[in-house]
Amino acid sequence: MARRIDVTGAGGLRLAAWEFADPPKAETEPGGEATAEPRPPGVLLLHGLMGRASHWASTARWLAGRHRAVALDQRGHGRSEKPPPAAYTREAYVQDAEAAVEQLGLAPVVLIGHAMGALTAWQLAAKRPDLVRGLIICDMRASALGAASQREWADWFTSWPLPFASLADVRKWFGEDDPWVERPTPARGAFYAEVMHECEDGWRPVFDPQHMLRSRETWVYDAHWEELAQVRCPTLVVRGVDGELGRAEAQEMVRVLPRGEYAEIADAGHLAHYDLPEAWRAAVSPFLDGLPGD
Repeated sequence: MARRIDVTGAGGLRLAAWEFADPPKAETEPGGEATAEPRPPGVLLLHGLMGRASHWASTARWLAGRHRAVALDQRGHGRSEKPPPAAYTREAYVQDAEAAVEQLGLAPVVLIGHAMGALTAWQLAAKRPDLVRGLIICDMRASALGAASQREWADWFTSWPLPFASLADVRKWFGEDDPWVERPTPARGAFYAEVMHECEDGWRPVFDPQHMLRSRETWVYDAHWEELAQVRCPTLVVRGVDGELGRAEAQEMVRVLPRGEYAEIADAGHLAHYDLPEAWRAAVSPFLDGLPGD
């Protein structure tokens, strides 16, 4: 069972954070008095655009053996509140993550982010180095993607055959029939099934696609190398070999980072952490094991 914890984000927005394992228990001394265990290191997991905290469930449960791992439904996603379009700024996303770290007592935290969540993570690490002791970036580019990319996404949202009649139809379309799918990918279908909910007319996304486009336009026109260079903590850049982050750009990101490291996952695409959890864990374990305090 996942435990929900409410967080107050930027502008008073209510955000849902989730723990996918029980919190640490107190030890009992011979006299019968409970003594709290030392506080485990904190980890905050940030999903990508259209994602939700549950996409990190496998990683969070694995981390919970040695860490307090919390995944955040970011604004407009999952069970968190859906503000109007003007509220989907980069600053707001970063402030939300900052609020989660502080309100949940996770600092000094390890931030683990996928795609948009990785950008939020490195922007927070650059802004508040006092809060962050380690950073993992999964398949997020630092270069500007440009206007053509944003138009492609707008057209893609329009192509969705909403509403879906069933979750099986969701899995089939995103896993096989979506024009963006090069080969059948069941994990992709399962990923999108997690972000659907049942409405009166069928299954629709829990988010507003226009809010997702608004969130995306706040970063696609700009490059983010300068902020990356301001990240002082140890940082691991992870890419799936078939993902959206190319090897040359990933290695340049590592070069720009003051304390950057590199890892790649064979046979993985954009959803490496979700699609191949064992390979993902093998890629990030050496980095986590080498962090001070772990």
